[in-house]
Amino acid sequence: MGECLRRAFPCLGCLLPPARGESAAESAIYTALWSFESRHEEELSFQEGDLFQVLNRSGDWWTARRIDRTGIVLEEGIVPYNYLAQTESLHVQPWYYGVMSRYQAQSHLGSPENEEGAFLIRRSEKDHIGYVLSVKSSSRVKHFKIYEKNETCFYVEHKHTFTSLMELVRYYSTNSLIDTGQLGNPCKRKKPIIHDLNHFTVSEWVLPKAEFTLEEPLGHGCFADVYRGRWKNQINVAIKVLRNGTFYREVHFLKGLRHRHLLSLFAVCTEDTPYYIITELMTRGSLLHFLRGEDGKRLDVSSLIDIAAQVADGMSFLEKRNSIHRDLAARNVLVAEDYICKVADFGLARIIKVRGQKRLKNILWIFVANFGRIFKSPKVVCFCFLFLRLLLPDFFLSGFDNSEVYEKVSRGYRMPRPPKCPMSLYEIMMKCWSLEPEDRAPSFIWHLLRFFGVILS
Repeated sequence: MGECLRRAFPCLGCLLPPARGESAAESAIYTALWSFESRHEEELSFQEGDLFQVLNRSGDWWTARRIDRTGIVLEEGIVPYNYLAQTESLHVQPWYYGVMSRYQAQSHLGSPENEEGAFLIRRSEKDHIGYVLSVKSSSRVKHFKIYEKNETCFYVEHKHTFTSLMELVRYYSTNSLIDTGQLGNPCKRKKPIIHDLNHFTVSEWVLPKAEFTLEEPLGHGCFADVYRGRWKNQINVAIKVLRNGTFYREVHFLKGLRHRHLLSLFAVCTEDTPYYIITELMTRGSLLHFLRGEDGKRLDVSSLIDIAAQVADGMSFLEKRNSIHRDLAARNVLVAEDYICKVADFGLARIIKVRGQKRLKNILWIFVANFGRIFKSPKVVCFCFLFLRLLLPDFFLSGFDNSEVYEKVSRGYRMPRPPKCPMSLYEIMMKCWSLEPEDRAPSFIWHLLRFFGVILS
Protein backbone atom coordinates (compact mmCIF):
# COMPACT_ATOMS: atom_id res chain seq x y z
CA MET A 1 0.00 0.00 0.00
CA GLY A 2 2.77 2.41 0.94
CA GLU A 3 4.51 1.94 -2.40
CA CYS A 4 1.27 2.58 -4.30
CA LEU A 5 0.65 5.78 -2.37
CA ARG A 6 4.20 6.90 -3.03
CA ARG A 7 3.82 6.46 -6.77
CA ALA A 8 0.36 8.02 -6.92
CA PHE A 9 1.02 10.91 -4.50
CA PRO A 10 4.74 11.85 -4.29
CA CYS A 11 3.86 14.69 -1.92
CA LEU A 12 3.00 12.12 0.76
CA GLY A 13 6.48 10.60 0.66
CA CYS A 14 7.68 12.53 3.68
CA LEU A 15 4.65 11.45 5.76
CA LEU A 16 4.93 7.72 5.05
CA PRO A 17 7.35 5.31 6.74
CA PRO A 18 10.63 4.72 4.87
CA ALA A 19 10.32 2.54 1.77
CA ARG A 20 11.96 -0.87 1.69
CA GLY A 21 15.73 -0.38 1.41
CA GLU A 22 15.43 3.32 2.32
CA SER A 23 17.00 4.41 5.61
CA ALA A 24 15.35 6.75 8.06
CA ALA A 25 18.05 9.35 7.34
CA GLU A 26 17.21 9.26 3.62
CA SER A 27 13.52 9.93 4.31
CA ALA A 28 14.12 12.56 7.01
CA ILE A 29 12.77 16.10 6.85
CA TYR A 30 15.27 18.97 6.96
CA THR A 31 14.86 22.54 8.20
CA ALA A 32 16.58 25.62 6.76
CA LEU A 33 18.73 27.30 9.41
CA TRP A 34 19.36 30.39 7.26
CA SER A 35 17.73 32.13 4.33
CA PHE A 36 19.29 31.67 0.89
CA GLU A 37 18.94 33.57 -2.39
CA SER A 38 19.35 31.36 -5.47
CA ARG A 39 22.21 32.12 -7.87
CA HIS A 40 21.16 29.83 -10.72
CA GLU A 41 17.83 28.89 -12.29
CA GLU A 42 18.16 25.33 -10.96
CA GLU A 43 18.68 26.50 -7.35
CA LEU A 44 15.96 27.21 -4.80
CA SER A 45 15.56 30.41 -2.83
CA PHE A 46 14.24 29.80 0.68
CA GLN A 47 13.70 31.35 4.09
CA GLU A 48 14.87 30.32 7.56
CA GLY A 49 12.50 27.64 8.87
CA ASP A 50 11.45 26.24 5.47
CA LEU A 51 11.14 22.45 5.30
CA PHE A 52 12.80 20.12 2.79
CA GLN A 53 12.81 16.52 1.69
CA VAL A 54 16.32 15.77 0.42
CA LEU A 55 16.57 13.58 -2.69
CA ASN A 56 20.32 13.55 -3.32
CA ARG A 57 23.11 14.29 -0.82
CA SER A 58 26.20 14.25 -3.04
CA GLY A 59 28.78 16.99 -2.58
CA ASP A 60 28.19 20.48 -1.20
CA TRP A 61 24.95 20.99 -3.16
CA TRP A 62 21.94 18.76 -2.56
CA THR A 63 18.85 18.12 -4.64
CA ALA A 64 15.77 18.69 -2.49
CA ARG A 65 12.04 19.38 -2.50
CA ARG A 66 10.72 22.30 -0.53
CA ILE A 67 7.52 21.20 1.23
CA ASP A 68 4.87 22.80 3.39
CA ARG A 69 3.83 21.70 6.90
CA THR A 70 1.45 19.07 5.49
CA GLY A 71 4.09 17.53 3.22
CA ILE A 72 2.85 19.00 -0.07
CA VAL A 73 5.72 19.57 -2.50
CA LEU A 74 6.08 23.25 -3.42
CA GLU A 75 9.14 23.12 -5.68
CA GLU A 76 12.27 21.09 -6.39
CA GLY A 77 15.84 22.23 -6.98
CA ILE A 78 19.43 22.54 -5.75
CA VAL A 79 20.29 23.85 -2.25
CA PRO A 80 23.55 24.35 -0.29
CA TYR A 81 23.90 21.42 2.09
CA ASN A 82 25.27 23.43 5.03
CA TYR A 83 22.15 25.62 5.24
CA LEU A 84 20.00 22.64 6.29
CA ALA A 85 19.73 20.42 9.36
CA GLN A 86 17.58 17.39 10.12
CA THR A 87 14.38 18.62 11.75
CA GLU A 88 14.44 16.02 14.53
CA SER A 89 18.14 16.47 15.30
CA LEU A 90 20.10 18.57 17.78
CA HIS A 91 21.41 20.67 14.88
CA VAL A 92 18.19 22.69 14.70
CA GLN A 93 18.74 23.93 18.25
CA PRO A 94 20.21 27.47 18.10
CA TRP A 95 22.82 26.58 20.73
CA TYR A 96 24.10 23.31 19.20
CA TYR A 97 27.15 23.64 16.94
CA GLY A 98 28.06 20.02 16.18
CA VAL A 99 31.69 18.97 16.02
CA MET A 100 33.82 21.97 16.96
CA SER A 101 37.26 22.48 18.45
CA ARG A 102 37.94 24.42 21.62
CA TYR A 103 39.52 27.34 19.81
CA GLN A 104 36.64 27.56 17.32
CA ALA A 105 34.22 27.83 20.23
CA GLN A 106 36.35 30.57 21.77
CA SER A 107 36.44 32.41 18.45
CA HIS A 108 32.64 32.25 18.06
CA LEU A 109 31.82 33.27 21.63
CA GLY A 110 34.51 35.95 21.68
CA SER A 111 32.76 37.93 18.93
CA PRO A 112 31.55 41.37 20.13
CA GLU A 113 27.89 40.59 19.37
CA ASN A 114 27.88 37.88 22.06
CA GLU A 115 27.15 39.22 25.54
CA GLU A 116 27.97 37.84 29.00
CA GLY A 117 26.48 34.37 29.44
CA ALA A 118 26.37 33.56 25.72
CA PHE A 119 26.82 29.81 25.28
CA LEU A 120 26.94 26.90 22.89
CA ILE A 121 27.09 23.12 23.13
CA ARG A 122 29.50 21.32 20.85
CA ARG A 123 30.87 17.86 20.34
CA SER A 124 34.61 17.81 20.89
CA GLU A 125 36.88 16.82 18.01
CA LYS A 126 38.38 14.30 20.44
CA ASP A 127 36.12 11.26 20.50
CA HIS A 128 36.68 10.43 24.19
CA ILE A 129 35.48 13.85 25.40
CA GLY A 130 31.98 13.98 23.91
CA TYR A 131 29.73 17.01 24.52
CA VAL A 132 31.11 20.28 25.90
CA LEU A 133 29.25 23.34 27.18
CA SER A 134 31.18 26.54 26.32
CA VAL A 135 30.13 29.78 28.05
CA LYS A 136 31.29 33.40 27.79
CA SER A 137 32.00 34.61 31.33
CA SER A 138 33.90 37.73 32.45
CA SER A 139 35.36 38.28 28.96
CA ARG A 140 36.66 34.71 28.95
CA VAL A 141 35.29 31.46 27.59
CA LYS A 142 34.85 28.59 30.04
CA HIS A 143 34.42 25.00 28.92
CA PHE A 144 32.49 22.35 30.88
CA LYS A 145 32.53 18.70 29.93
CA ILE A 146 29.01 17.23 29.78
CA TYR A 147 29.15 13.73 31.18
CA GLU A 148 26.95 11.13 29.53
CA LYS A 149 26.11 7.88 31.30
CA ASN A 150 23.86 6.74 28.51
CA GLU A 151 21.67 8.40 25.91
CA THR A 152 19.23 9.61 28.57
CA CYS A 153 21.51 10.84 31.37
CA PHE A 154 23.56 14.03 31.02
CA TYR A 155 25.20 16.17 33.68
CA VAL A 156 27.87 18.80 34.33
CA GLU A 157 27.58 18.49 38.12
CA HIS A 158 26.92 15.09 39.72
CA LYS A 159 24.08 16.46 41.81
CA HIS A 160 22.07 17.60 38.77
CA THR A 161 21.29 15.03 36.07
CA PHE A 162 19.09 15.47 33.00
CA THR A 163 17.43 13.24 30.44
CA SER A 164 18.46 15.42 27.50
CA LEU A 165 20.72 18.30 26.53
CA MET A 166 17.64 20.49 26.06
CA GLU A 167 16.62 19.84 29.67
CA LEU A 168 20.17 20.68 30.82
CA VAL A 169 20.08 24.00 28.92
CA ARG A 170 16.66 24.90 30.36
CA TYR A 171 17.87 24.23 33.92
CA TYR A 172 21.05 26.32 33.69
CA SER A 173 19.16 29.15 31.97
CA THR A 174 17.46 29.79 35.32
CA ASN A 175 20.04 28.34 37.73
CA SER A 176 23.72 29.17 38.22
CA LEU A 177 26.43 27.06 36.62
CA ILE A 178 29.68 26.47 38.54
CA ASP A 179 31.29 29.92 39.19
CA THR A 180 29.68 31.22 36.02
CA GLY A 181 26.08 32.28 36.63
CA GLN A 182 23.06 31.55 34.47
CA LEU A 183 23.26 30.82 30.77
CA GLY A 184 22.33 33.79 28.61
CA ASN A 185 21.45 33.79 24.92
CA PRO A 186 22.77 31.15 22.52
CA CYS A 187 25.92 32.14 20.67
CA LYS A 188 25.11 34.11 17.50
CA ARG A 189 25.36 31.76 14.56
CA LYS A 190 27.56 32.74 11.63
CA LYS A 191 26.18 32.00 8.20
CA PRO A 192 28.12 29.09 6.71
CA ILE A 193 30.54 29.60 3.87
CA ILE A 194 29.56 28.66 0.34
CA HIS A 195 32.74 27.76 -1.52
CA ASP A 196 31.26 28.25 -4.99
CA LEU A 197 29.63 31.07 -6.93
CA ASN A 198 26.79 28.62 -7.54
CA HIS A 199 26.34 24.86 -7.86
CA PHE A 200 27.18 24.97 -11.58
CA THR A 201 30.67 26.40 -10.98
CA VAL A 202 31.73 23.41 -8.88
CA SER A 203 32.88 21.76 -12.11
CA GLU A 204 32.52 24.59 -14.65
CA TRP A 205 34.66 27.29 -13.03
CA VAL A 206 36.51 28.69 -16.04
CA LEU A 207 34.19 31.62 -16.67
CA PRO A 208 34.06 34.54 -19.14
CA LYS A 209 35.33 37.92 -17.99
CA ALA A 210 32.05 39.49 -19.11
CA GLU A 211 30.36 37.97 -16.03
CA PHE A 212 32.56 40.03 -13.68
CA THR A 213 32.64 43.74 -12.93
CA LEU A 214 35.79 45.39 -11.58
CA GLU A 215 35.20 47.97 -8.85
CA GLU A 216 37.65 49.82 -6.57
CA PRO A 217 41.25 48.57 -6.19
CA LEU A 218 42.10 46.75 -2.95
CA GLY A 219 45.84 46.27 -3.27
CA HIS A 220 48.87 45.50 -5.38
CA GLY A 221 51.31 42.59 -5.18
CA CYS A 222 54.23 41.04 -7.01
CA PHE A 223 52.00 38.99 -9.29
CA ALA A 224 48.70 40.83 -9.48
CA ASP A 225 46.53 43.84 -8.80
CA VAL A 226 43.52 43.06 -6.62
CA TYR A 227 40.07 44.61 -7.01
CA ARG A 228 36.74 44.40 -5.30
CA GLY A 229 34.29 43.04 -7.88
CA ARG A 230 30.87 41.58 -8.56
CA TRP A 231 29.80 38.41 -10.31
CA LYS A 232 26.66 38.92 -12.42
CA ASN A 233 25.83 41.86 -10.13
CA GLN A 234 24.93 39.28 -7.45
CA ILE A 235 27.95 38.15 -5.48
CA ASN A 236 30.77 40.27 -4.03
CA VAL A 237 34.16 38.81 -4.96
CA ALA A 238 37.84 39.70 -5.03
CA ILE A 239 39.43 39.74 -8.50
CA LYS A 240 43.17 39.29 -8.98
CA VAL A 241 44.27 40.70 -12.33
CA LEU A 242 47.52 38.90 -13.13
CA ARG A 243 50.55 40.57 -14.65
CA ASN A 244 52.22 38.56 -17.42
CA GLY A 245 51.19 35.28 -15.82
CA THR A 246 51.04 31.73 -17.14
CA PHE A 247 48.72 29.18 -15.53
CA TYR A 248 49.86 25.74 -14.54
CA ARG A 249 47.82 22.60 -13.90
CA GLU A 250 48.03 23.08 -10.15
CA VAL A 251 45.13 25.53 -10.34
CA HIS A 252 42.85 22.47 -10.64
CA PHE A 253 44.35 21.11 -7.43
CA LEU A 254 43.85 24.43 -5.65
CA LYS A 255 40.14 24.54 -6.57
CA GLY A 256 39.72 21.39 -4.48
CA LEU A 257 41.41 22.83 -1.38
CA ARG A 258 38.40 23.68 0.77
CA HIS A 259 38.87 24.60 4.39
CA ARG A 260 37.42 27.14 6.81
CA HIS A 261 40.81 28.88 7.10
CA LEU A 262 41.89 28.83 3.45
CA LEU A 263 40.71 31.45 0.98
CA SER A 264 38.16 29.93 -1.42
CA LEU A 265 39.07 29.96 -5.10
CA PHE A 266 35.81 30.57 -7.02
CA ALA A 267 36.82 30.75 -10.67
CA VAL A 268 39.41 31.80 -13.26
CA CYS A 269 39.09 33.76 -16.49
CA THR A 270 41.60 32.67 -19.13
CA GLU A 271 40.07 33.60 -22.51
CA ASP A 272 42.67 36.39 -22.95
CA THR A 273 45.23 38.32 -20.94
CA PRO A 274 45.32 39.66 -18.36
CA TYR A 275 44.02 36.53 -16.65
CA TYR A 276 41.68 36.79 -13.66
CA ILE A 277 41.64 34.73 -10.47
CA ILE A 278 38.32 35.06 -8.62
CA THR A 279 38.23 34.47 -4.86
CA GLU A 280 35.94 35.20 -1.95
CA LEU A 281 36.06 38.77 -0.69
CA MET A 282 37.60 39.33 2.75
CA THR A 283 36.31 42.73 3.79
CA ARG A 284 38.89 43.61 6.47
CA GLY A 285 41.83 43.12 4.12
CA SER A 286 45.23 41.68 4.95
CA LEU A 287 46.17 40.69 8.47
CA LEU A 288 49.14 43.06 8.28
CA HIS A 289 46.88 46.02 7.49
CA PHE A 290 44.39 44.90 10.14
CA LEU A 291 47.05 44.62 12.87
CA ARG A 292 48.33 48.12 12.14
CA GLY A 293 44.81 49.58 12.36
CA GLU A 294 42.85 50.60 15.44
CA ASP A 295 41.04 47.23 15.75
CA GLY A 296 44.30 45.32 15.61
CA LYS A 297 46.02 47.49 18.19
CA ARG A 298 43.27 46.71 20.70
CA LEU A 299 43.78 42.92 20.50
CA ASP A 300 45.17 41.21 23.58
CA VAL A 301 47.60 38.28 23.51
CA SER A 302 44.75 35.74 23.76
CA SER A 303 43.13 37.19 20.62
CA LEU A 304 46.46 37.17 18.79
CA ILE A 305 46.97 33.53 19.71
CA ASP A 306 43.48 32.77 18.38
CA ILE A 307 44.49 34.32 15.04
CA ALA A 308 47.69 32.28 15.06
CA ALA A 309 45.67 29.13 15.76
CA GLN A 310 43.36 29.86 12.81
CA VAL A 311 46.38 30.19 10.54
CA ALA A 312 47.89 27.00 11.97
CA ASP A 313 44.60 25.21 11.31
CA GLY A 314 44.71 26.19 7.64
CA MET A 315 48.39 25.31 7.33
CA SER A 316 47.78 21.95 8.97
CA PHE A 317 45.20 21.17 6.27
CA LEU A 318 47.70 22.13 3.54
CA GLU A 319 50.28 19.89 5.18
CA LYS A 320 47.86 16.93 5.15
CA ARG A 321 47.25 17.53 1.44
CA ASN A 322 51.01 17.56 0.78
CA SER A 323 50.80 21.17 -0.36
CA ILE A 324 53.14 24.03 0.46
CA HIS A 325 52.65 27.77 0.83
CA ARG A 326 56.07 29.20 -0.06
CA ASP A 327 55.29 32.67 1.31
CA LEU A 328 53.42 32.51 4.60
CA ALA A 329 53.30 36.05 5.98
CA ALA A 330 50.79 38.43 7.56
CA ARG A 331 50.22 40.13 4.19
CA ASN A 332 49.06 36.76 2.81
CA VAL A 333 46.49 36.15 5.56
CA LEU A 334 43.12 37.85 5.03
CA VAL A 335 40.53 38.88 7.62
CA ALA A 336 36.75 38.63 7.13
CA GLU A 337 34.07 40.89 8.59
CA ASP A 338 33.51 38.40 11.45
CA TYR A 339 37.28 38.29 12.21
CA ILE A 340 37.74 34.84 10.67
CA CYS A 341 41.26 34.63 9.22
CA LYS A 342 42.15 32.73 6.06
CA VAL A 343 45.47 31.89 4.47
CA ALA A 344 45.65 33.30 0.94
CA ASP A 345 48.03 32.94 -2.01
CA PHE A 346 48.87 29.45 -0.78
CA GLY A 347 49.34 28.18 -4.31
CA LEU A 348 49.99 31.30 -6.34
CA ALA A 349 53.73 30.73 -6.46
CA ARG A 350 53.06 27.31 -7.96
CA ILE A 351 50.34 28.20 -10.45
CA ILE A 352 51.82 31.39 -11.88
CA LYS A 353 55.11 31.70 -13.70
CA VAL A 354 56.07 35.33 -14.12
CA ARG A 355 58.39 36.06 -17.01
CA GLY A 356 61.55 37.83 -15.95
CA GLN A 357 60.75 37.55 -12.23
CA LYS A 358 63.89 36.06 -10.73
CA ARG A 359 63.66 36.92 -7.07
CA LEU A 360 61.09 37.38 -4.35
CA LYS A 361 60.11 40.88 -3.28
CA ASN A 362 58.50 42.45 -0.24
CA ILE A 363 59.88 39.95 2.28
CA LEU A 364 59.94 41.67 5.64
CA TRP A 365 62.47 39.43 7.28
CA ILE A 366 64.94 39.06 4.45
CA PHE A 367 66.54 35.94 5.88
CA VAL A 368 63.30 34.12 5.02
CA ALA A 369 64.85 33.94 1.55
CA ASN A 370 67.70 31.90 3.03
CA PHE A 371 65.51 29.32 4.81
CA GLY A 372 66.00 26.79 2.07
CA ARG A 373 69.73 26.75 2.77
CA ILE A 374 69.73 27.16 6.55
CA PHE A 375 66.61 25.21 7.59
CA LYS A 376 65.85 21.91 5.86
CA SER A 377 62.08 22.24 6.41
CA PRO A 378 61.03 25.90 6.79
CA LYS A 379 57.23 25.82 7.03
CA VAL A 380 57.00 25.80 10.85
CA VAL A 381 59.80 28.37 10.99
CA CYS A 382 57.80 30.73 8.73
CA PHE A 383 54.76 30.30 10.95
CA CYS A 384 56.73 31.58 13.94
CA PHE A 385 57.77 34.66 11.98
CA LEU A 386 54.09 35.24 11.28
CA PHE A 387 53.39 34.96 14.99
CA LEU A 388 56.11 37.53 15.71
CA ARG A 389 54.39 39.77 13.20
CA LEU A 390 51.18 39.41 15.20
CA LEU A 391 52.97 40.54 18.35
CA LEU A 392 55.00 43.30 16.69
CA PRO A 393 53.24 44.44 13.49
CA ASP A 394 55.74 47.26 12.83
CA PHE A 395 58.89 45.30 13.72
CA PHE A 396 61.41 44.28 11.09
CA LEU A 397 65.08 43.40 10.86
CA SER A 398 67.10 46.26 9.43
CA GLY A 399 70.72 47.11 8.78
CA PHE A 400 71.70 43.74 7.29
CA ASP A 401 72.02 42.54 3.72
CA ASN A 402 71.25 38.95 2.68
CA SER A 403 74.77 37.62 3.22
CA GLU A 404 75.03 39.18 6.69
CA VAL A 405 71.66 37.75 7.67
CA TYR A 406 72.70 34.32 6.46
CA GLU A 407 75.86 34.46 8.56
CA LYS A 408 74.04 35.66 11.69
CA VAL A 409 71.32 33.01 11.51
CA SER A 410 73.83 30.27 10.71
CA ARG A 411 75.78 31.23 13.83
CA GLY A 412 72.66 30.94 15.99
CA TYR A 413 71.10 34.41 15.96
CA ARG A 414 67.35 34.39 16.59
CA MET A 415 64.98 37.31 16.90
CA PRO A 416 64.57 38.52 20.50
CA ARG A 417 61.37 38.00 22.47
CA PRO A 418 58.85 40.83 21.94
CA PRO A 419 57.64 42.58 25.12
CA LYS A 420 54.05 41.30 24.64
CA CYS A 421 55.12 37.69 24.08
CA PRO A 422 54.88 35.32 27.10
CA MET A 423 58.07 33.37 27.72
CA SER A 424 56.23 30.07 27.26
CA LEU A 425 55.25 31.04 23.71
CA TYR A 426 58.72 32.31 22.91
CA GLU A 427 60.15 28.96 24.01
CA ILE A 428 57.86 27.25 21.50
CA MET A 429 59.08 29.60 18.77
CA MET A 430 62.69 28.95 19.67
CA LYS A 431 62.04 25.22 19.44
CA CYS A 432 60.55 25.72 15.98
CA TRP A 433 63.67 27.67 14.95
CA SER A 434 66.00 24.76 15.66
CA LEU A 435 68.40 24.10 12.79
CA GLU A 436 67.57 20.40 12.69
CA PRO A 437 63.99 19.52 11.59
CA GLU A 438 63.81 16.59 14.00
CA ASP A 439 64.24 19.02 16.91
CA ARG A 440 61.27 21.11 15.80
CA ALA A 441 57.51 20.71 16.16
CA PRO A 442 56.55 17.68 14.03
CA SER A 443 53.49 19.27 12.44
CA PHE A 444 51.10 22.18 12.50
CA ILE A 445 48.65 20.00 14.43
CA TRP A 446 51.17 19.72 17.25
CA HIS A 447 51.80 23.44 16.98
CA LEU A 448 48.11 24.24 17.32
CA LEU A 449 47.73 22.04 20.39
CA ARG A 450 50.85 23.45 22.05
CA PHE A 451 49.74 27.05 21.54
CA PHE A 452 46.43 26.36 23.20
CA GLY A 453 48.02 24.31 25.93
CA VAL A 454 50.07 27.39 26.81
CA ILE A 455 47.24 29.91 26.74
CA LEU A 456 44.94 27.68 28.78
CA SER A 457 47.58 27.19 31.45
